[in-house]
Amino acid sequence: MARSFLLGLVYAALFALSVRAFGLTESGNNYVVDTSGGLVFTVDKTSGDITSMKFNGIEAQDSSKHSHIASGIGASCSWTRTGHNDNYIKITCTASGIVQYYVAKYKDPSIHMATYTSSEPSVGELRFIARLKKSALPNGYTVSEIEGGTAIEGSDVFLVNGQTRSKFYSSRQHIDDQVHGVTGSNIGAFMIIPGTGYEGSSGGPFFRDINNQGGTQQELYFYMNSGHTQTESYRMGLHGPYALTFTTGSTPSADIDTSFWEGIGDVQGLVTQAQRGRVTGKASGYASGQAEYIVIGFANSDAQYWVRARSSDGRFTSPYMKPGTYTMTLYEVELAIASQSVTVSAGGLVTSNIASTIARPSTIWQLGEYDGTPRGFLNADMIETMHPSDKRMHDWVRDYTVSTNNIYYFPMALFKDIGATTIRFSLQSGQGGARTLEIATTLAFAGGRPTVKVNDWSGKAPPAPNQPDSRGVTRGTWRGNNILYSYAIPDGVLHTGSTQNTITISVISGSSGSQFLSPNFVFDMVRLY
Repeated sequence: MARSFLLGLVYAALFALSVRAFGLTESGNNYVVDTSGGLVFTVDKTSGDITSMKFNGIEAQDSSKHSHIASGIGASCSWTRTGHNDNYIKITCTASGIVQYYVAKYKDPSIHMATYTSSEPSVGELRFIARLKKSALPNGYTVSEIEGGTAIEGSDVFLVNGQTRSKFYSSRQHIDDQVHGVTGSNIGAFMIIPGTGYEGSSGGPFFRDINNQGGTQQELYFYMNSGHTQTESYRMGLHGPYALTFTTGSTPSADIDTSFWEGIGDVQGLVTQAQRGRVTGKASGYASGQAEYIVIGFANSDAQYWVRARSSDGRFTSPYMKPGTYTMTLYEVELAIASQSVTVSAGGLVTSNIASTIARPSTIWQLGEYDGTPRGFLNADMIETMHPSDKRMHDWVRDYTVSTNNIYYFPMALFKDIGATTIRFSLQSGQGGARTLEIATTLAFAGGRPTVKVNDWSGKAPPAPNQPDSRGVTRGTWRGNNILYSYAIPDGVLHTGSTQNTITISVISGSSGSQFLSPNFVFDMVRLY
């Protein structure tokens, strides 16, 4: 009896201790937060930096640098215990033009975050960077592991053991990037961007940015915006919510509940689900072979959203969106094939069907799918994870013969300083006369655009394109602004019968550069009709 009573007291004490473990302790300039879920983290209240993250006793934070928004914002912080049953601790860190929120949830080994901006940070890009201890979390992305490497382009592309590496090669398109992370022995750290976590970001569904860099530290990122091939203006307001979650090594689900944000007091820019609306409808007119890759995007100056259409019938329902008027875009893979306006109201569900308006001419020949990507072309299967100069890449300068060469033989990109490409083809009787040559591109650098010579006839040089003012293809992306160039070939230029025709495509630009940093562009498609 006495023994049972004592055991009861012990269990009660242990239970009380576990309950009390959830909380925040102030120690000098530090807020020390125990989640009672295995994670204890420390925030410097005079800067907003995270200075320690211990998961199950393993220190994950690098000792030489801190984890923070941008490159540190010099914030001043306050905290409150709030939410349902006081099971949440909210730390609010405020600086000029920016507020960073850290939230601890009882029994949850995560640092939940949201970032409110009214101006862009002085560093010129909005990101959360977790600077993690490499010895504790050594396993990042191989393609972005640069330790011991030699810089070969700027300060962000390296040669490591004969292979090119870059933090940019860790990127994934936002539409497919809800969870990314790094691991070690009995520990994993993962960035989770759930639901509408990208609504305040910029660039659209196919934009991609840095996720990881492995050097002397293991760096884990969530990029909200940057100048890295950025195609639209930055959005201000609330970014996220998002979370840095710790596990024993397994990848966590992206499907995390963020509804608690509505019950933890003031969060600048937060729009509740009840204040939002949705769009439903049906997409049509796209190529049947691309039914699995149909995306509907919504964008205005305040927010962006996207949803994949159901492959069986093209139907879709958007995420919960902020009220407002949006440009609604239908994408076939990554090519915009229709756009229209749609207005979303709080609590509403509006129907807005959308149909392709793109021309699909009957062609004599076509190289590549017209889908806003260079997929299928030479080196396109490698360009996202290595530099064009990498020894694993195939030679970039090629002549291509229609109906003879596999499409993979045609280069995905041309570089002014590397060389032109020539297409050879024959035409049957009746296929001559005046024709149209079209070249679709997805991205260009330094004003690069295609100029053509068809047999002895030279096409008119097109004007400089509207493309992002930054490196792109050497950083592992083809995503810029899709541009279609058209060349009217006069009657009498093309040969029919046994005489072969040649089209030479070169890069024209008023700018210069060396090798793969010379003016360039990325092919989407080439067709003659």
